[in-house]
Amino acid sequence: MAAPTLLLLALLLPAGAWPGLPRRPCVHCCRPAWPPGPYARVSDGDPWRSLPRVRPTIDIEILKGEARGCRLHAPPPGPESTGRGREGTLSPSLCPGTPCQRAYAAFSVGRREGLHSSDDFQAVPFDTELVNLDGAFDLAAGRFLCTVPGVYFLSLNVHTWNYKETYLHIMLNRRPTAVLYAQPSERSVMQAQSLMLLLAAGDAVWVRMFQREQDNAIYGERGDLYITFSGHLVKPAAEL
Repeated sequence: MAAPTLLLLALLLPAGAWPGLPRRPCVHCCRPAWPPGPYARVSDGDPWRSLPRVRPTIDIEILKGEARGCRLHAPPPGPESTGRGREGTLSPSLCPGTPCQRAYAAFSVGRREGLHSSDDFQAVPFDTELVNLDGAFDLAAGRFLCTVPGVYFLSLNVHTWNYKETYLHIMLNRRPTAVLYAQPSERSVMQAQSLMLLLAAGDAVWVRMFQREQDNAIYGERGDLYITFSGHLVKPAAEL
């Protein structure tokens, strides 16, 4: 019983409470924190006194996206080239802050008057301009002339005429690419056709009315817009 009691007293009482025992200085049981905090006092004897303090920085231009696409171009080696590498130069057209050049092309036109086919093949002209970027669509001829090559989305909407056939083609130059058709009926309805085409510079897109044995017509009136033809660039050929 005496031995455990003495051991407990040895653990709880400080060293100075025991007569005859020398006093020992306090020793750190763990290493100081690393790295020191921003407000910590650093003395000349500290091991990290001579080390540089790293402060991270953020380039706000990169966050804005203005430096995207900037490339480094090295000049061609000259006769005086040595074993040491040469510094490159930034391309002026791709330096930070240069705006990206985007290609745009779009049109949307309509026809307010109805149309009856008068020939075997007839181009549908339009009389209402909704959107016509750079004037690429000729209303009188009914043709869109492609100046920005790429993939285009095209859509055609018409209103059929009672008891008359509706037979139209979306044309690429001289080639029919899609048909819009409705049989003669006592009820007139809205009909639509859409597709995507890969157009080259100089290609023409237009709508052709085709007359067969029956009378072919599309309905329209001045008060409302029933006939529309639209298209826009989805992706330029340079990005394909």
